Amino acid sequence: MVSIRPDEISAILKQQIEDYDKSVSVSNVGTVLTVGDGIARVYGLQQAMAGELLEFEDGTEAIALNLEDDNVGAVLMGEGLGIQEGSTVKATGKIASVPVGEAMLGRVVNSLGRPIDGKGEIATSETRLIESMAPGIIQRKSVHEPMQTGITAIDAMIPVGRGQRELIIGDRQTGKTAIAIDTILNQADQDMICVYVAVGQKAASVANV
Repeated sequence: MVSIRPDEISAILKQQIEDYDKSVSVSNVGTVLTVGDGIARVYGLQQAMAGELLEFEDGTEAIALNLEDDNVGAVLMGEGLGIQEGSTVKATGKIASVPVGEAMLGRVVNSLGRPIDGKGEIATSETRLIESMAPGIIQRKSVHEPMQTGITAIDAMIPVGRGQRELIIGDRQTGKTAIAIDTILNQADQDMICVYVAVGQKAASVANV
């Protein structure tokens, strides 16, 4: 049996006291009430902010959008297969933001601005809130310059101006995506930045684009 001298006990206690971590972390934690169709209802996050990032116990992130008296409606930013009734949710205290800057050009990112193209992290320190106020109508530059789509029929019959919103509508498999992609490719030698956003598309469809 190993015997410990009184002076050794004192030294051990002093060392443990010195190594004791005095930091205390306070977090806003809630519980999942219901989850389905990419929406989770969370109870207990009374201090959650609109647009705040939430983190579930399985690592899935969400954005708090619907703030009610007794629960918070959050949109899941992932599959969330491990989320169920009773799962723990933690508020991060951060408003959802995405990286911005020239480093974003040529990259493929998810809805939170995280790279998914396998090219590593995005080398930029600048970020911007997802829910940012758009410039007022007076501050915006008027549409005064044409934009060539590269498709003769469209350019001749339905001219599109640079900065103009144009809806491409049609049945499935009629070439709507092809028109958008061809228009983007036609701007290769122009001083124009093109952004392709896939909403509600399958991963395979996005990969094909």
